[in-house]
Amino acid sequence: MAQKARIPGVFKNVIAPVQAWLLSQGRCVGCGRDMSQGKKSKHKDGLEKIVCECGRIFVKDIKSSKYRRALLEEV
Repeated sequence: MAQKARIPGVFKNVIAPVQAWLLSQGRCVGCGRDMSQGKKSKHKDGLEKIVCECGRIFVKDIKSSKYRRALLEEV
């Protein structure tokens, strides 16, 4: 039983660095497509909302050119 409870935490520890690397490269964490191919719309405070073809939503900080997953409030 204890092993089953620990496996999702281990899985997250493996996946999180890969997702961070994909975001730093400007690629979607789900499908790996370049985010420049997604639908873009201007957002508040110098942010740009990007919707990937797979449906994931990201936010790009225009000043620093860094991507991150969108929060529920930003969707």
